[in-house]
Amino acid sequence: MNPAPYLSVIIPSYNEQRNFQRGVLDQVWAYLEKQTYAWELILSDDGSNDGTTELLQRFADRSSHIRVLNNPHSGKGPTVQAGMLAATGEWRLFTDFDQSTPLSEVEKLFAWTAKGFEIVIGSREVEGAKRKDEPIHRHIMGKGFNMLVQLLAVPGIWDTQCGFKIFSANATEKLFPKLFVYGRHTIMPDAFTGAFDVEVLFLARKAGINMKELPIRWEHNETNRVNPIKDSLRMLRDIIKVRLADLQGKYHD
Repeated sequence: MNPAPYLSVIIPSYNEQRNFQRGVLDQVWAYLEKQTYAWELILSDDGSNDGTTELLQRFADRSSHIRVLNNPHSGKGPTVQAGMLAATGEWRLFTDFDQSTPLSEVEKLFAWTAKGFEIVIGSREVEGAKRKDEPIHRHIMGKGFNMLVQLLAVPGIWDTQCGFKIFSANATEKLFPKLFVYGRHTIMPDAFTGAFDVEVLFLARKAGINMKELPIRWEHNETNRVNPIKDSLRMLRDIIKVRLADLQGKYHD
C-alpha cells in the first residue's frame, strides 16, 4: 500500500493530443520521481473525444501513484473540482496540462505553506513574475478581467486566473464542495475555462482562509480555445452569478 501522499498534483485535460506530443506529462513524471516525499498524480479528464483518455490511461499504467478520472464534458471547473476532492494529499496542487508554469515552481509555493498559509497561488502579475511570449491581446484581456475581479469579487488578488494553485487538504474540503456556479455538471458545448478560480478564491476570502499570492514563471503556449471577446463576456456573467449566489445564501453551510 502506498503511504498517504504529501502532495497531490491534479492536472485537468481536454483533447490534449498536441500536448502529449510535446511530452509534458513526461516532464511532470521526471520531476515527481526525484522527490523524497510521497506523491500522487491525478489526471482528471473533461470528457475528451480525441483519444486523450486512452493516452492518459496508458501513461497511468506506469505507476500506482497515478490515477485517471473520466468526467463528463462540463468545463475546467468541475473537472478540477473532481480531481481536488478525489485527492488524498496533505497538499493539493492543480496545474495546467500544457505546463505553462512548470511543476518545479511548486517549490516556491511550499516556502509559504511552511509559513502557515493554507492557499498559495501563483501569479503572473505581481512583482518578480516572469511571463514569456504572451500575445498582447491575451495580456490586455487578462488585465481587463482582473480589474473586474478586483471590483466585484476578490480585491487584493492580482491574478486569479493563473492555473497554478496549492490548497491544504483542510481548505480543499471546505471550499470545493461549495462551488455553485462551477460545481454543476452541465454538459458543455465547447472548451470554455471560465472563472472557477474566482469562485474558489471568493469562497476562501469569505471563510477567512489565509492566502498568499506570489510570482511564478509562466510561458504562453498557443491554443485555439480562447475567444477574447466571447470568453470575457461569459466570465463577467459568471462573476455576477457568484455575487448573486452569495446574496441568495447558496454558500451557507
